[in-house]
Amino acid sequence: MAQLPRFDHIGVTVADLDLVERFFVSIGLEAEGPRMFVDGEFLDTVCGIPNARTEILMMQTPGEGTKLELARFVRPGHEPGSPMAMSTELGLRNVCFEVEDLRGIVDRLAGEGYGLVGGIGEYENVWRMAYVRGPEGLIVSLAEQIRESAPDEQHPDAGK
Repeated sequence: MAQLPRFDHIGVTVADLDLVERFFVSIGLEAEGPRMFVDGEFLDTVCGIPNARTEILMMQTPGEGTKLELARFVRPGHEPGSPMAMSTELGLRNVCFEVEDLRGIVDRLAGEGYGLVGGIGEYENVWRMAYVRGPEGLIVSLAEQIRESAPDEQHPDAGK
C-alpha cells in the first residue's frame, strides 16, 4: 500500500475571497503568500472544467502549520451551496482549529456577525468546543484544550 508523506491542505471554494480571508485572519490564520490566479491546461485537467480560472489564497496556522486553500472561481461562476447546512449534511462537515480563549473568540466573532451553530460544549472535561457559522455558511469548529488528556482520551472529532 502506498504511503502518504504528509497532509498538505484543505481546499474551500468561496464566492467572496476578501470576506472569507478576513474571517480566517480574525481567528488567527495567516496568508502563506500572495494571492494568485490559476488557469490553463493544468486547471482545466484537474477540475474537469474547460476554460476555468480561479483566484487562490493559501492560508496557514502560525508557524507553518495546517494549510487552508481558499479559491474563488472567476470562470465559470460558482454554484451556490447551502449556507445553512447542518453537520448532518453530506460532504465536508467543518474545519477545526485548536484555539486559546474559545469564549473570547466566540464573543469577538459574534460582534462581527458570526454566530454559533449550537452552543459551547465540553467533552470529558478535556476539550471545550463550538461550531461557528462563518461567511458563506462555512462551519468552523473551534476547540480549546482545558486540561491535558490521558493517553486513552481522544479529541472529540477523532474518527468522525
